Amino acid sequence: MEIEVIYKDFPTIETDRLFIRKLTMEDAEDMFDYASNDEVTKYVSWDTHRTIKDTKNFLSYVMDQYSQAKVAPLGVELKETGKLIGTVDFVWWKPDHRTAEIGYVISHRYWGKGICTEAAKALIDFGFNQMNLVRIQARCFVENIASAKVMEKCGMKYEGTLRKDLFSKGKHWDIKMYSILRDEYFYSNR
Repeated sequence: MEIEVIYKDFPTIETDRLFIRKLTMEDAEDMFDYASNDEVTKYVSWDTHRTIKDTKNFLSYVMDQYSQAKVAPLGVELKETGKLIGTVDFVWWKPDHRTAEIGYVISHRYWGKGICTEAAKALIDFGFNQMNLVRIQARCFVENIASAKVMEKCGMKYEGTLRKDLFSKGKHWDIKMYSILRDEYFYSNR
């Protein structure tokens, strides 16, 4: 499977409560609402958005990635309100190896409601069913207990801690690694 085939016209994924879809420039205000919150950005590798221009610059980058049919973040839209409340994405994808990594961020207003898990599970399902992946992994800062719980609820297994693996925000962070394999996913969803 080629990256361009999937990302040329990435479909909207629907779950019980969410639409996972391509971002648009119209998402700027909703994205800024959560991306400007220091609690939300505490355990991500990118900096807190300080102005709406930061958000618009990020969305411009995403639009460019879409236009080139490259891996890029997807919006997490709450069906009930039509509001963008986060993003989920394949951080990278190696088609030749049939492996990928997912990432996610959700507005603090929706923490503890299972929404992040719902979005991540939908992306994992897409990866195994549409992209023919064999392995999907995810990582989080050791301190990010909530993110580790999302991975576990998605059926991912803890593989270990990568010591000082990521330099972000002026320091090196220890990173927890989780993964789920294709056969594990299909066995657990029989």
